[in-house]
Amino acid sequence: MKPAILCLNGGSSSLKFAVYRVSGRAEEIVFSGAIEAIGTDGGKISLRADNKKLFEKNASFADQAAAIQTMFATLQEQGVKDLAAVGHRIVHGGPLFTAPQRIDEKLKAALKELIPFAPLHLPGQIAMIEAVAAHYPQLPQVACFDTAFHSCIPEIARRFALPQELWEQGIKRYGFHGLSYEFVVSKLGKEIGQRAIIAHLGNGSSMVALKDGAPVDTSMGLTPTGGFMMGTRSGDLDPGVLLYLMNAGYSADRLEKMLNHQSGLMGVSGRTSEMKPLLETRQTDHAAAMAVEMFCYQVRKFIGAFTAVLGGLDTLIFTGGIGEQAVPVRAEICAGLEYLGIELEATANHRNAELISAKSARCLVRVIKTDEDLMIARHTQSIAMPAEAKII
Repeated sequence: MKPAILCLNGGSSSLKFAVYRVSGRAEEIVFSGAIEAIGTDGGKISLRADNKKLFEKNASFADQAAAIQTMFATLQEQGVKDLAAVGHRIVHGGPLFTAPQRIDEKLKAALKELIPFAPLHLPGQIAMIEAVAAHYPQLPQVACFDTAFHSCIPEIARRFALPQELWEQGIKRYGFHGLSYEFVVSKLGKEIGQRAIIAHLGNGSSMVALKDGAPVDTSMGLTPTGGFMMGTRSGDLDPGVLLYLMNAGYSADRLEKMLNHQSGLMGVSGRTSEMKPLLETRQTDHAAAMAVEMFCYQVRKFIGAFTAVLGGLDTLIFTGGIGEQAVPVRAEICAGLEYLGIELEATANHRNAELISAKSARCLVRVIKTDEDLMIARHTQSIAMPAEAKII
């Protein structure tokens, strides 16, 4: 039987997990699941196999260790008892980590030093690493950094117009959703074209510009708050807005809560961060309509800017939950971009086809279902199980 690799994608209060059996080019997902609302009384665990939900039940998880323990027990009940390695999505690698790494005590200590770069995510992800080690001390663990994909972006695009000393301290554009972008690039290969833009649109959204498959610019910056508006995040702001609010008495904690949890679609609509209900109610709810319109406008603006960076555009790719499923959002983003050679075929767009551009369009528009977990499994195999990785 092919070795089983456990892929973990931990948030501040959630855990997504998947089990893959991987050997060389043979890749098979066995289970996927999620644990939500860690640290609250309203927790929930769900498990899927063969694209079908096996179960969903309410449960309480005091902390990440409790969530990990429940996850392992659940997988063992399903017959998963032969794990070969665990791979973690780590949201921020800071200036140090530009490739997947085997986790040891030195790396864990380095991750703790990086917490200021991602205080919402890294503490929980480190706690999950430690929880896995407590449960299976000998099980190899691999850190897969979401920022690594962007590490070759040229300095001119990575730098902020700030004093040199801050650049030297690591205050720069890192970019995120790297595992998602890496999957899309690997799936399309040369079909991605010389000049491509990938828009990962979901509750967290970002964009990357690619030349020959390599990133040259990206929308998110030092943190995942930057870029265009998202589900609950503001995206880019005039820095003067923050200075104004600080002078008005806003603390750092209050600003963080507003920018990351109360802004974006949630802030503009005043009711939800989810795109689907906003689309359903925008005909009668002006705030919902404005939230959708602003989102599409900002994404469209970034496409124009990145096309300028690339000197033209051969391929536009939508991925992520909104990018893969929200038919009207894709249509409204592309409306008005005919001058870039973008023209959608309405029927293909409506069925979420992989190719949705019109036959006469100069720019191909694709919809690609991303798979960050598979990228974690591949990296984990190559780092923790190099002999297996050579099997074809």
